[in-house]
Amino acid sequence: MSILQLNNISKNFGAIVALDKVTLNLEQGEVLGLMGDNGAGKSTLIKIIAGNFKQSEGEILFENNNVEFNKPMDARNKGIEVVYQDLALCDNLTAASNIYLTRELKKKFGPFSIIDFKRMFESAKNIFAELKSETLPNETVKMMSGGQRQAVALARTKLSKAKVVLLDEPTAAISVRQVAEVLELIRQLKAQGISVVIISHRMPDVFAVSDRIAVLRRGKLVANKFAKESSAEEVTALITGALETA
Repeated sequence: MSILQLNNISKNFGAIVALDKVTLNLEQGEVLGLMGDNGAGKSTLIKIIAGNFKQSEGEILFENNNVEFNKPMDARNKGIEVVYQDLALCDNLTAASNIYLTRELKKKFGPFSIIDFKRMFESAKNIFAELKSETLPNETVKMMSGGQRQAVALARTKLSKAKVVLLDEPTAAISVRQVAEVLELIRQLKAQGISVVIISHRMPDVFAVSDRIAVLRRGKLVANKFAKESSAEEVTALITGALETA
């Protein structure tokens, strides 16, 4: 079942055509690898799905309903979450506090209320267990590895009961061991029926977790096929233009 459908999406910035009639769908519980060179339109497409940009033309269907995303909160309210490359975490706070940042759980004492750190800790512990992550809820983010930081960012999407998670370069600038941790986190999201779109320049990582590969070149969709029917060599040729379409 398609959870997200993009029909003839175009985006113009003045005379510049960033996206040109892109049609793409995302199935429930599917991992879609979105690939392309710098300037191919990947980030623009993600920002349209996330409500940061409004498309110039085309329509978006979410759970078979036509939707209008005029701001990020519109997309979030539907269950679309984005994890950007910088992760937007507070280094001086614990994992649990980062997960609940701006959504803190509180307990009341008469007319007063205080943050319920114990309940937040237990909830964070359960979310990490669901993700099969060894990240500790009480550990400070600045002490964490890149893989653990990704676990915290993904745990935030679980808290909001996301249906679609958009990941921007989740395995960039981290060690091989940490890459394995992040890829396993993506598999856990998929196992729980959450759809994932992953943007990455790291071809092996994309092929390791993706069900389908979509390639953009100069704003046009030049390939959309099952990962098992493609290869790193073919995708490279599509990105560079050595191969027109596939």
